[in-house]
Amino acid sequence: MTLHPKIIDLSLDRMLDILEKLGNPEKRLPPVIHVAGTNGKGSLIAYLRAILQAAGYRVHTYTSPHLVRFAERIVLAGKTIPESELSDLLLECEGINGPEAITYFEITTAAAFKAFADTPADILLLETGLGGRLDATNVVDNPAVVALTPISHDHEQFLGSDLAGIAGEKAGIMKSGAPVIIGPQSDLVRDVLAVHAVDKKSAPYTEGTNWRVTDQDAQNWTYEGAHLSGTYPAPALNGPHQTGNAATAIAVLEKLSGFSIGKDHVAEGMKTVDWPARMQRLKRGNLVNRLPDTVQVWLDGGHNEAAGQKIAECFALWDADDNLPTYLISGMLNTKDQISYYRHLQTITQKAVMVPIEGENSATPAAELADMGRAAGIDCMSAPSVEEAVDMLMPKLVKQPCRLLICGSLYLAGNVLRSNS
Repeated sequence: MTLHPKIIDLSLDRMLDILEKLGNPEKRLPPVIHVAGTNGKGSLIAYLRAILQAAGYRVHTYTSPHLVRFAERIVLAGKTIPESELSDLLLECEGINGPEAITYFEITTAAAFKAFADTPADILLLETGLGGRLDATNVVDNPAVVALTPISHDHEQFLGSDLAGIAGEKAGIMKSGAPVIIGPQSDLVRDVLAVHAVDKKSAPYTEGTNWRVTDQDAQNWTYEGAHLSGTYPAPALNGPHQTGNAATAIAVLEKLSGFSIGKDHVAEGMKTVDWPARMQRLKRGNLVNRLPDTVQVWLDGGHNEAAGQKIAECFALWDADDNLPTYLISGMLNTKDQISYYRHLQTITQKAVMVPIEGENSATPAAELADMGRAAGIDCMSAPSVEEAVDMLMPKLVKQPCRLLICGSLYLAGNVLRSNS
C-alpha cells in the first residue's frame, strides 16, 4: 500500500475503489446526517448525539481530527471503537487496497464505514474532513439530512480563497431530495447554499428565515422554528455562539424523518452535551495543579479567523462581567491565517507566549509565531513548550485572579489534554 499519512489529495476515485473492494459498506449504513462547514461541525454533532441518545437511539459518529487517541474518531453505537478492532480494520483495508495509493483520511474513512455497516445502530452522524464535494465521506447517495455549519475562510490551499467557491465546495454534500439545514451564515454564503439546494430539488431550512435563536441569557435560550420550538437550558458547552450550534441541531432534528424527538430530549441534550477543546475549562490535572486556584485555565482548538473572533467575543463578554485579565499560550500550523486570528485575540490579551506544537512538522516555530502575534498587536514572547510558557507567565498568574487561554490548534489542544491527564 502506498500511504501518504499527511498528504491531502481531494478525489473520490480512490475512495470508491476501496469501498467496492470492501463490499460497499457505504450502502449498508443506518440513516446518515452529513455535516459540512468551516466551524461548529464537531459541536453540531455533539448536540445531535446528546439529544438522540437522550431519546434512546444508538448513535454512530465519525469526526476528525482526534485529540488524544486516534480511536476517538469512530464511535460505534455510543462507544469508542476498541483499539484492537480499529487496528484489525485498518490492516484489513490495507490488505484489500494492496499496492494502490490512498491517503490517510481515505483509508480511515473506509475502515469507519465498514465498522458502521457491521455494527447495529439507529443513525450515523458523519462529519466531512475537508470541503465537501470531493471529501472522502461524500460517497453516501441518500443522506437523511444534510447540514451546513458556518462557512468562512480555512484550508485555502485546497479550497481556494474565494468564499463563494468555498461555500460551493461544501455544498457538494447536498443530495437530491435530502433536506438541507443551513446554519448561521453570511449573506453571500447563504445565497450560494440556497442556489445549490434548489439545484438539488431540496428546499433549504435556513437560519434567520425558517428558524432562529431568540431571548438568550446565561440560564436559558429560546428556539423558534417548527414543532421543537421552545425555551431550553443554556448549553453545557461554553460561549454565546454555542446556541447557534444547538439551534442548528434542533433544526436538523425537525427535518429528520422516522425518529421521535421531544422537547424533553432536547433539554436533556443541552445539559449532557460534551465536546472537549471547544471553550473547555480545565479544572484538574497536571497542568492545572501547578497553578493557583485563582487562575481559570481555558482550552480551545479553533484555528481560523472566525474561531478567533468567537473566542474574543466570549472572553470580552466575561471580562465585562468580572474584569479578569487574560493571558495567552498559543501554537498554530503554518497553513493558517495567523495574523487575522490574533488580531481578534489582541483585544482580550494582556500578554502571550507562543509555543511549538510537538509532533507537528507543519507547526510554525514559536519565535516566528511570536512575530505574527506582535504584528497583530499582542505583547508576545516565545517558549519551547507549554510547560515553560506557564513558567514564563507565572509572575503574572500569581499576582491576581485571571484567565489563562491555551489556543490556536486542535493538535496543540490534544497535546495539552494528554499531558494534563
